Amino acid sequence: MTRIGEKIKALRTKNGLTQKTLGKKLGVSEGFVNELETGRKVANEAIIKRISKVFGKDLDDINMYADEQKETKETNVSRDKISIKSDRRKQEVNAVWDDALGSILKNVPVYKTDLKTVVSSKKLPIIANKIEGYAQDKVFFVEIQNDDMIGFRVAKGDIAFAHTIHEIENNSLCLLEYDDQVIIRQIKKLDSNKVLLVSNSGSGVKTQTAYVREIKPLAKLDKLEIIL
Repeated sequence: MTRIGEKIKALRTKNGLTQKTLGKKLGVSEGFVNELETGRKVANEAIIKRISKVFGKDLDDINMYADEQKETKETNVSRDKISIKSDRRKQEVNAVWDDALGSILKNVPVYKTDLKTVVSSKKLPIIANKIEGYAQDKVFFVEIQNDDMIGFRVAKGDIAFAHTIHEIENNSLCLLEYDDQVIIRQIKKLDSNKVLLVSNSGSGVKTQTAYVREIKPLAKLDKLEIIL
């Protein structure tokens, strides 16, 4: 209820009038009077003059309007302050969470198989200062660029989690540099000098014999995220 609404109701009650009776005197409905008193309708200058005439009392009280506007302004300022405080609080909470999560989560880069182009990143938890059991600076993801290994259920577009290696690991799927190319192959050791590089593009298994000295192991693929 507004100040003007309260004043209209007080005068009506004091003069023993119902909302319906006052409405008839003003030439408006009972509902209109009710909405004026409850503040759901704003009393314009014309209706204020008519009410003043009915009660023989000047309702056009400038001080009353000033107080009402002041209250409205103070309420809005208070709401603005609350909103600002709320926003600041949210920012503080987010900053705390960022700091906290920064010590337990790390953005791990997703590379194309050339290991030169970063396409995105993924957050992984740090446990005992390691990620998936490996040193934090030794892990990354690889976005598979072709279907050379689709027979191993490794398809173009899939994302593989990998860790850096410097020695050949037997029977593992590895990212390696061979013949001036960076490729993914399964490695099978033949002896101390030679290995078998195995691929399967869906048309059958293909093998290639290579000397260990000709191969530069880059990473071992540990896990695969399959893109459906």
